[in-house]
Order: sequence, then structure tokens, then C-alpha cells
Amino acid sequence: MRPRTLTGGSRVVKRAGPEKAGERERSTLLRGLRVIGIGIRQEPAIFSVAVLMSALYGAGTAGGGWVLGRLTDRVLAPAFEQGRISGHDLLVTGLVLAGVAVLTAVGVVGRRVAAGLTSFRLQARYRRLLTRQYLRLPLEWHHRHPAGVLLSNANADVEATWQVFAPLPMAIGVVVMLLVASVAMIVADPVLGLTGLLVLPWVVLLNAVYQRYMSPAVTRAQAERGEVSSVAHESLEAAAVVKSLGREASETARFAVTADRLKVANVRAGRLRAAFDPLMEAIPTLGTLTVLAVGAWRVQGGHANTGDVVQVAYLLSLVAFPLRSMGWVLGEIPRTVVGWERTSAVLAETDAMPYGPAEPAPGGAVGVEVEEVAYAYVDDAGERYEVLHDIDLSIRPGRTLALVGPTGSGKSTLATLLVRLVDPAKGTIRLDGTDVRDLRPGGVAELSALVPQGTFVFNDSVRDNVTLGDTRFSDDDVWRALTVARADGFVKHLAHGIDTVIGERGADLSGGQRQRLALARALVRRPRLLVLDDATSAIDPRIEAEILAGLDDTSDGASVTVVVIAYRRATIALADEVAYLENGRIADRGTHAELLVRSEGYRRLVTAYDHDDEQPGGPVGPGEPSGDDLDDLDDLDDLTEMTRR
Repeated sequence: MRPRTLTGGSRVVKRAGPEKAGERERSTLLRGLRVIGIGIRQEPAIFSVAVLMSALYGAGTAGGGWVLGRLTDRVLAPAFEQGRISGHDLLVTGLVLAGVAVLTAVGVVGRRVAAGLTSFRLQARYRRLLTRQYLRLPLEWHHRHPAGVLLSNANADVEATWQVFAPLPMAIGVVVMLLVASVAMIVADPVLGLTGLLVLPWVVLLNAVYQRYMSPAVTRAQAERGEVSSVAHESLEAAAVVKSLGREASETARFAVTADRLKVANVRAGRLRAAFDPLMEAIPTLGTLTVLAVGAWRVQGGHANTGDVVQVAYLLSLVAFPLRSMGWVLGEIPRTVVGWERTSAVLAETDAMPYGPAEPAPGGAVGVEVEEVAYAYVDDAGERYEVLHDIDLSIRPGRTLALVGPTGSGKSTLATLLVRLVDPAKGTIRLDGTDVRDLRPGGVAELSALVPQGTFVFNDSVRDNVTLGDTRFSDDDVWRALTVARADGFVKHLAHGIDTVIGERGADLSGGQRQRLALARALVRRPRLLVLDDATSAIDPRIEAEILAGLDDTSDGASVTVVVIAYRRATIALADEVAYLENGRIADRGTHAELLVRSEGYRRLVTAYDHDDEQPGGPVGPGEPSGDDLDDLDDLDDLTEMTRR
């Protein structure tokens, strides 16, 4: 059994050994600063405003300490000695303190707004970049990366990368505050000032220790979060399967395993942070107590004034909380580094499908040529699984070809190759004589449309499910496609016609209705090559025949080349020609009648439902559905009713 790995973004990240882990920990701060630099360069204006507002807050706060010290010596101390204070002095004191408070308040509000904008704009930018990258990368790349992990990259990892910009401007403002406060403390009393500044080396030392232990803990937590997202995505996608087979308990247990690993990782990171935060808070507090003790001794010896002690203690207590913001930044840096590595790994992917400058040839139906095509899937371990071998196939324009073969023979893979969702490992596919790799981006999509085996329906209106938001198509185009797909009847009976919002994954529709809606989605684009991957299995054969016969209506009278993957005889009989696949190769080709005579494998496959005395289970009994009866079923309700009879 191979060692367990943690999938991170676009690559598999193996757990590092002790030496590599140590190197990563030592460089975490530098890598985090580089990521911060990238963010600053991308949002310089708003970040600058955040820093200026934070500097205003820092200067106002430190200046407030100096003002308080002066007021103590000149107003408050004399007032205590005399037992009274004049109205003028009281007014001046209040106005000065109010001015400082307003100044710091403006700085706080400006900093928080600008810092939030910086963080959220960066998150939005990188979510858009990741989405564009997901759409750009070929389908083969997506086959190797779980959808749940990709969702985690676009959500949790992006947020972790740029969340550091929330406390960062405050931490920079703290630098200004420390400079102003340090000067003010030393000017007030050098001994007390230096005593208060002794907290800084301890803060730096504590953060260095924190980084060493926190970085690997956060790395593990982020990786486990991706695993949880992946399992959750699978569970939600397969909800009908899980419930119908009564596997809720086992699926819950499977999810619990990954959730527990994430809990353990988060608890470990939380414990480290819980131990770090109190220490960060305690160091400045201890510094303030030390200043008060030393200050009392110096005042008693006549070496310092009461106002100096109040000023230094007040400044140090004010600096105590903002100093924590430096800790927050340093605490976020491990998450920033991990999130950036997982995000940038996807953005750095170079997998791409080559395109050329060729324009799609004008005209009607497309001629298809497949020459010595082979294809293999590659798993995470790099092992290849061959599914197609030396496929040679030609389809004349306007003809209908049925691809028939047992499960696993490569029919669906060949369908995806024809519309260039993937490229063959070797060989060439030509549409109207042009290699699909020479067509410009979007060229194949203009010529062809694929209705895949798994029908996907969005939780949106019928119109948007057909057009997918493409404004080129009018309502007349939508109704025309629905009519050809024989979906106009049930759509008219929906509550709001094409404006009706259907449930998630088409939960409000039957299987046949979903398939007809998917057909309309392809037909509205008026393809010249239509590939149907078992896309009519839930549709009545009579309606299926009407759909195939009406395809010419979708191309302004021009004919359409159709490739249909089929299992039932009623569908196969509609094709002009049949290609029989077996073990990833075309074993035979001809008309349905010809293959029934000369191909034993084809004959066994297409007559599997025929009832005769040679079947292992004996002849079909009275009242049991025959193969022809099964072909006439439109949905599961018909089957249920027949079995009851």
C-alpha cells in the first residue's frame, strides 16, 4: 500500500521529513513577507490608505500619552495640590483629549475600512483567477484532481492567503506608534523608557518560537480541510445513491473519519494559538508593572516626576494591545504561506490544449475522420490505463453512426475525443478535413455539441438551462430547440413555462424530461456534429425517432452528422451505420442487419434482452416485460405499473 498523501490544490503534497520541515519553518516568515508583497503590489492605493490611517491612529495614540503626561504635570497635579481646578483649565483639558480621541477614531475607522477592502478585493481577484484557470485547464487535468479539493482551493485557501491583510495595516501603524512612543518615553525619562522597551525582544523571541510550531500545524489543517471538502462534495453529489441503497450510516462514518482528522489538526493549531495569545498579552502587562515599580522608586528618590511615570505607563499600556496585532500578523503568516502555495500551485499549472489559427469550415453537416487514435487515463501514481487502441473511423457528412459495445469498451471516451474535451495520446481526429488541434479556440464548440451520459440540470429557469446565459439565443430559438427535443409539451404545462425554475439537478423533472432538456441545450446551438452519449435512454423510442428525424430543423435545413452511443435495438436501428467496439478497438462496422449476421459479440450484446428458450433463466413468463416492452417504457412509473400487473 502506498503511503498516504495529502492532496493540495493541483498536486499531491507529501508529508515532509524532519529536515525539510525544519527548512520550511525557518523560511515561513520570508515566504509570508513575499506573499504580502505580492498583495501590496496588486492593491497599492487602498493598502496605502489603510497604512496612512493606521499611522494616524498610531501617532494619535502615542501623542495622546504625551498629552496626558503634560496635562498631569500642568493641570491635574496642581489641581490636586490646590484642591480645585479652574473652568478654563477643565475646558482646555477636555478639548485636547477630545481632539486626540477624534483623531484616533478617524484613524481606526479608515484603517478598518481600507484593510477590509484590501483583503476582500484580493480574495475576489484570486477566486476569479482560479475560476478562469479551472475553465482553461483541460478535462484530463480535472480527472486527476477531486472537485472538493478544487472548491477548497477557491474558498478556504484564498481566504487563508489574504486574511493577513486585515491585521497588517494595524501592525504597520504599530511601528509608527512604537517609534513615537519610544521617543516620548525616553524623553520623559530615559530609565523608564528603556525599561518599557525591554518588552520588544521578548515579543520577537516568542513569535519566532510560535512560527516554528504553528507552520506545520496550519499546513496539516489546510490539507485536511481540502480532504473534508472533497468527501463532502462526493456525499452531496451521490445523495440519491446513498439514500436509495441505505448507506447513510456508512457514508456518515466515512465523512466522520476525515472530519475527525480535521478536528485534530484544528485543535492542535488552536492549542498553539491559545498558548501564544495569553503570553503575548502578558509580556506588555508585565512590562507596565515593571515600569510602575521602577517609576515609584525613581519618584521617591526625586529622579522623576509623577507625570513622567503616568506617561510611560500609559504609553506602554496603549502599545500592549496594538503589539498583539503584530502577533496576529505573525500568527496569520503560516496560513498565508500554506494558502498561497496551494492556490499558486493551481495558477502555475501549464496543462493546456494546443490550438491553431484555422477557422471552422462553413457548410452543413461535418465529416469526421479518426485515424489511429489511442487514449489512456493516468491515475495519481502515474500509471496508465489504456482504453482505446488504434481507432480508425470515418463518418460521412449527414450520416448517423451508432457506437455500440459492452461496458468499458471506450465508447464514452471516443465521444469526448470527437468534441475535443480531451486529446488523444496518439493519432488524429479531423472535422471536415481539419485536425481539431489546428482549429482556433472555440472552433470545435461551434461545430459540435455533446449530450453526455450524465444529464446535468441547473437550479435555474428552463430558459437559462437551455441557453446557459448565452444572449445570442432568443425565446423563439429556445422554443424551437425544445420542440425538436420534444420537450415543448411538458414545458408548456410548467407553472411559468420557460421561466419556471426547476429544482436542483432537475429534481422536479422525470429522467426523460431531463434528457430532453439536455438535448434542447445542445440543439439550440445548431450543431453540425451532434454526439449523444446514451442521451436518450429514458426517452420513449417513438419520441426518440421523432427527435432524430427532426434534427435537420435545428440547422436551417442543413443536415447534421450524428454519433449516438446506444444499447437498445430501437435506437441502433435508427442509425445508418453501426461501429461495434470491443476491448478499446473497433471490432466490426456495418449496418445493424449486417453485424447481426457476421459479428457474434455484437449479436450477443444487442439481443441480450430478447426472450427465447435459450436464455439461462428460461423463457419469459406470462406478464413479464419483454425486451421490446422495455424499449417502449418512458419512465420508471411505467415499469412499476407493468411489474404490478
